[in-house]
Amino acid sequence: MPEMKIPGPDHPITVTATPKRMQVRYGEHVIADSRAALTLQESTYPPVIYFPREDVQMAYFSRTDKSTHCPYKGDASYYTILMDGRFAENAVWTYEDPYPAMETIRDRLAFYPNQVEIYAVADDGDPEAVKQAILHTDDGAGSSQKEPWPPTVGQP
Repeated sequence: MPEMKIPGPDHPITVTATPKRMQVRYGEHVIADSRAALTLQESTYPPVIYFPREDVQMAYFSRTDKSTHCPYKGDASYYTILMDGRFAENAVWTYEDPYPAMETIRDRLAFYPNQVEIYAVADDGDPEAVKQAILHTDDGAGSSQKEPWPPTVGQP
């Protein structure tokens, strides 16, 4: 059995909540969309975004025989993306049974950035402004919950 190593000062690993909504695009399709992604920063490697499985379109993935081992995280399994007649072989990996120190990434999925596009989605706007717009908007029956705002343009 491979040796399990614990992250520490000589090989730090941090996992933090990703503050922005994240998406993954393959071709013309968004295949992952999450407000609950995690960012794993391991030593001097580039950060990796891990997506909850429930926020990923698993119907387009096919599990492969590939497996790799990380002495800090455990054994990774891989998926190939097949969509629109194109495929990205072993473009997705997951730790389904990670070592205890990496439990937070269990069953989450990560993507190779050279195979897909991973990006933050612009903020959905100010929730209070959205609420106010709803309260001032005609509900379709000719009324609104608050007085309509004055017109933003003058009369012709």
